[in-house]
Amino acid sequence: MVNPPEKNIRQIRELKNFSQDFMATQLEISTRAYSKIETGETQLTVPRLFQISEILDVTPIEILGFDEKQVFNHCNQSGNIGSINNLPNELVDQYENLIKHLTEEVAFLRSLLKQQQ
Repeated sequence: MVNPPEKNIRQIRELKNFSQDFMATQLEISTRAYSKIETGETQLTVPRLFQISEILDVTPIEILGFDEKQVFNHCNQSGNIGSINNLPNELVDQYENLIKHLTEEVAFLRSLLKQQQ
């Protein structure tokens, strides 16, 4: 069973010894607003997931598929979490579709910029 991403974010944050205050400061939001992300009171958006993953130095897919039981099997000496390959196919598909959409959007925006020049 896959944990909700909010729970995984909290667990990874605690493993990295980051406080909620630190995370909130990095995200430029209040500590209370960050706390609401971890408790699920505020819906986690894809852009916010990407921001949090950068701060935690993990990929968004690692947050989505994080399993505390496998932490010691996937941590390397630098403290980074290694690849976790036991994600449900629907999560992998969603992630791949998001990457495809963002890649297309970047290409479109670049073409608009070229036209402006």
